[in-house]
Amino acid sequence: MLNDLLILTKIKEGDIKTFEEVFRLYYAPLCLYASCIVSGKDAAEEIVQELFYVLWRDKEKLQLIYSLKNYLYGAVRKESLQYLEHEEIKRRYRETIVLKEENYKEVSRSAEHELEFEELQELITDTLKELPLRRSTIFKMHRFEGKKYETIASSLGLSVKTVEAEMSKALKTLKNKVVFYFKE
Repeated sequence: MLNDLLILTKIKEGDIKTFEEVFRLYYAPLCLYASCIVSGKDAAEEIVQELFYVLWRDKEKLQLIYSLKNYLYGAVRKESLQYLEHEEIKRRYRETIVLKEENYKEVSRSAEHELEFEELQELITDTLKELPLRRSTIFKMHRFEGKKYETIASSLGLSVKTVEAEMSKALKTLKNKVVFYFKE
């Protein structure tokens, strides 16, 4: 307990040797733990590497905690579960796209459908241009570049809650603009 407080204090002060010792001590076990959750060595290593990168990058903001081990394992668990959630979303999106493509092939593309599609694309593009710059930037970073909320918040100097709120507002605006195109 006291040892963990000392280690964290040294890291917070920028002691690279202490950080390297923590990295060497915990890297392999954390990778093993993450791989049990995400079922993949590469993804597990990426999760743990990102954790240590963020730990060092944000060392000045580091909260002094009583158990470094519990903190690291908890962070890896959280990131691993977020990774799985993101992978599930991507899987469902791919399935949806495949289904839409299959349905799309079945339906003949009349001139009317083509026009509606172009109008919808134009409406979405125009709606994104009308969004406030910060909201539009956050939306594009998340949806088009695939960045996580934490990464966006860090690069724009915002809180994760602000990024979540801006994404929610952007999606609501888009939904309100294009709702009449989604006929059942």
